[in-house]
Parts: sequence; C-alpha cells; structure tokens
Amino acid sequence: MESCGWGKNCESLNDHVTYFDVTPRQIIEGLANANEKLGLPHTIHVHANNLGHPGNYSHTIETFKTVEKISPSLGRKNVMHITHLQFNCYGGTGWKDFESAASKVAEYLNSHEHITTDVGQVIFTNTTTMTADGPWEYALHHISGVSGWGAKPGVKWINGQVEAECGSGLVPYIFNPKVAVNAIQWAIGLELLLSVKNKEQVLLTTDHPNGGPFTFYPRIIKWLMDKKSRDILLKEELSPKASSATGLENLDTELTLYELVQCTRSGTAKCLGLPDKGHLGVGAQADICLYKFNPDKGHKGIEIEKAFTNAAYTIKDGKIVVKDGKVVATPLGDTIWTKASVSDDLMKSVIQDIKERWRDHYSINFNNYPVQEAYLPKQKIITTNS
Repeated sequence: MESCGWGKNCESLNDHVTYFDVTPRQIIEGLANANEKLGLPHTIHVHANNLGHPGNYSHTIETFKTVEKISPSLGRKNVMHITHLQFNCYGGTGWKDFESAASKVAEYLNSHEHITTDVGQVIFTNTTTMTADGPWEYALHHISGVSGWGAKPGVKWINGQVEAECGSGLVPYIFNPKVAVNAIQWAIGLELLLSVKNKEQVLLTTDHPNGGPFTFYPRIIKWLMDKKSRDILLKEELSPKASSATGLENLDTELTLYELVQCTRSGTAKCLGLPDKGHLGVGAQADICLYKFNPDKGHKGIEIEKAFTNAAYTIKDGKIVVKDGKVVATPLGDTIWTKASVSDDLMKSVIQDIKERWRDHYSINFNNYPVQEAYLPKQKIITTNS
C-alpha cells in the first residue's frame, strides 16, 4: 500500500511500487518463499490490489497464480491466504455494468488447494470501513451519497499517514439492500461460501467492521443453511440486480452443520496453524460451543438464526464462560506468537539491517517496538522446526 500513501496504485502485479524498485509479484513471491522456508505455522496474509474495483476478479486470479509453484511446509496444502475475497470478485467495466465474478473465482479455487480465503460478507446495516487502501476510501467518501443508505454526499472521512509505508483511511458507510452495488456485493459473499467445495478453504467473515459487525454471523448462517430465507430477501427486499447480475438465485445449496463447522471452526484453526484447536480429538484445547439446535428437525430460517445467536454453553480452556446465553466468566485469553528457528548470526545481521533502515526513515525509536514479557501475562508460543 506504499503507492496508496502517494495517491497512486499498482494496478497490475508487475507495476513498480512508488519510490521502491519492487513489484507486487516480487513481494508476494518473496514473502511466500520466506514463510515456507522458515516453516511458519500461518501462511502469508495477502490483501490483493484493486480492492473494490469493477473487473478486479482477473487480477485476483493472477494473484492466486503467483504462488502456484511454491511448495508448502508443515505438511499443509496452502501457501497463501487472501483476505475478504468478496471485495475482489467483481466483474464488469464500471459501476453501470457491475456484476458478480464469484463463479469464476470459485472455479479456480475448486481446482487448486494452495489458497485459503475469507469472504468478507456484506451485511445491510451501518458500519465503518477501515483500510490501508487510502485512494479507495477517498473514492468511497465521494460515492457514499449515491451508494449509502440515507447517507449524505461527502460523509465524514479521515485518511492519515504517520511514519508508515501506507495511507490508512476510515469512512462511515451504510449498505443499502435497494442499491444495486450493495445488493450484488451481498450476493457475491454468499456465492463464494456456497460454491467453493472445500469449506475449510473459504472461511466465514464480515471483514469486521468493513462489511458489517461480526455479531451478524447468526444471520449469515441462516442464509447459508436455508435457501428460502435468502430467496425471500432476493425477491422482496433487494435490488433486482442481486438476481440478474449474480448466480445466487440459481444456487440450491444449503450448508450442512458439518460444513458450517468447517468454515467457522476447523478451517480457521488449520488456516492459523493451531493444531490443538478446531477439532474434538485427543490433545485438543477444550474450546466448545453448544447450541439448542438439531439439524435433523429441518429448522426454518428464523429458528436457525435464533439458535446461533445465543449459545446454550460456551466452554473456553475447559471452563464454562457462557451458560444459557449469559456470560458467567471472563478468563484471560492467550497471546499467540511464533518463535522461528533462526541462527544467531542471521538474526543479528537482520536486526542490524533493520535498525539502519529504521534510523534513516523514522523518528520513532526501534526499541519502542519489541513487546516485553509484562504485556504477555498468558502466552502461547508456537515454535518452528526450520
């Protein structure tokens, strides 16, 4: 996002980053190779360029292809995670012919295992977009009066760059079901979750808070598990473009409870490289949710949403923290960090190089950045074998 800090963009993987002799392709390939050679438990976390731009799906697929030939470590299959994929699955040449390209992206994912992603599902509510993509926030600020539900032209926004290689932005926004662009965005996220065959490859998120608060997960689950619920919304409340410009209406798929667990629990744990989470086997960490829900009874949409809104029990580290929908305990969570196996000589060389670059570009002291033990009252260290 360095170019964004200068009001510019890298529209292709081969464009050079402003003031740096490097391309997005080189950055992705370099980081992915380093990550796998170090044997780090979590793959690289990539925000694809051209976020939110009509026609960006082709760039997204090209980004997938950059790491096709890199061999994954730790016995896993994936080497790269793409964030909030919904915002990068857009077809068309502009907002007038804006359409979903989710089927094209899903087709690629269904034939390749080296990518995981989360969807960034849009919710029809008021939210706040937060991103390092400054130019996109500036554009959103201008179109909010058109795309926003009840928003006024020129809603408040902030964009800042404080000693960092990016320009961050923040814009309040309201996703409106009657606005074609917003309705299509909503449909794209669901298309991805329903169309990608391996549910551990596409994970449920709202890109909180950009697509909407994570507290809306139960409502998304309702749409995923009950076609009738999403069809009612499509036909009665949304812009007709949600049907004509996407393939959602033609998808009869309804997620099973097992598939829901994959895209919300086991898939996320595997994606993060946490072997003791996301399963109920021997050695698993006892993080368990119990719901008053029987999938064999053919529950209707509102019943599904209600069931997942209030857990009967939530167990964290083997201790009950929620009972009958009420919080009864607040145990301290883990701070998880990775300790890579790197030789002392290499580490000294790297630190020295970083310090020199830091001294030349920043006024903030390098020693302000290490995290001391006092800030890690309960930590979980994941070591690597490289």
